Amino acid sequence: MPDLGAIVHEIAAEMRNHPEKGTVADYIPALATVPADRFGIAVVMADGTCHMAGDAQEAFSIQSISKVFALTMALGAVGDALWQRVGREPSGSAFNSIVQLESEHGIPRNPFINAGAIVVSDILLGRYEPREAIGEMLRFVRALAGDDSIVVDEEVARGEQETGYRNMALANYMRAFGNIHHPVEKVLGLYFHQCALAMNCRQLAMAGRYLMARGRNPDTGRSVVSPQRARRINALMLTCGHYDGSGEFAFRTGLPGKSGVGGGILAIAPGVASIAVWSPGLNARGNSLAGTLALERLVQHTGWSVFEPGLGQDQSQSQGSGSE
Repeated sequence: MPDLGAIVHEIAAEMRNHPEKGTVADYIPALATVPADRFGIAVVMADGTCHMAGDAQEAFSIQSISKVFALTMALGAVGDALWQRVGREPSGSAFNSIVQLESEHGIPRNPFINAGAIVVSDILLGRYEPREAIGEMLRFVRALAGDDSIVVDEEVARGEQETGYRNMALANYMRAFGNIHHPVEKVLGLYFHQCALAMNCRQLAMAGRYLMARGRNPDTGRSVVSPQRARRINALMLTCGHYDGSGEFAFRTGLPGKSGVGGGILAIAPGVASIAVWSPGLNARGNSLAGTLALERLVQHTGWSVFEPGLGQDQSQSQGSGSE
C-alpha cells in the first residue's frame, strides 16, 4: 500500500502551485467571492482512516453534489418508479440545458443534470413540505457524515433564488409536460436549499462512504441503500456525474464522481475509499479544474480506477458476497 498521507500532501502542494486555476461560478453571488486558489482534499478509507491536506477543513457550497444524496432519498421513497420520470442516460449537454426537454417530452436525461434534480425534488415533496424536506435532507447528510455541524448556507440559497431564472424555466417547462406535480416555487425552494448545503472535504468524504461500502453506513453497519442500488448510483455518477464532461472525467480518473459548481467533487473507489476534493476554479464545462487533476493524480499513484482488476475485492470478500 502506498503512503497515502504523503501522496495526499504531495497532490495538495502540486495543486496549490498549478498555474491554471479556472474560473469561479460568478453567476451565484456568494460563490463569486471565493478565492480561486483554495484547494482541499480528504480521503477516507474503508477502515475509517482519513488523510487530509490543504483547505480540507474549510466549508464550501456543495451545489450539485447534493443531487447524489437527494437521489438516494428519492429512491428510498418511491423506488424504481422514479425512473418513469427521469432517465439514466448521459445528457451530452450543459447541466442547465433546456434543449432536450422538448424532444423528450419533459423527461430529463438523468437525475444529475439540473432538470433531473428538479424532478427529484418534486418527488421528495410528495412526502414533505419544503421546509420539512430540507430538514430531512440535512438530518440524512449529518447522519451519513456523523457530524451535526453541517448546515445550509442561507446566503447561497437566497442568491440561487434571486438568480435562478434558467432553473425556473426548466421547472415550468417540465410542469407544462406534467412532470412536475407540485407548485414550481415550492419545488425550487427545496432544490435551491439542498444545493446550498455547506460542507468541508472531510465531511463530504465521510458522507459518501455508503457508496464505497456497498450501501452501508460504516459507523452503524446499517443499510442506507441495497448493494445493488449503491452500485447503480455509482454507475450513474461515472456516466453522468460531470454533465457533458462525464466521459472526459471517466477517461482521466476511472472513478464514479459527482461535481458541483462550488468546486467540489465527491469520488468513490468502491470497497476502498471515499474521496472529496475542492477547488473553486472551474473548467469550461463547470467542473473543478484542479479537483479533476488532483483525482487523476491520486489514481495514478494508487491504481484505484474501477477499471483496474481487483479494486475493492478485499472489502467485498470481508463483507460476504451475499445476494443482491
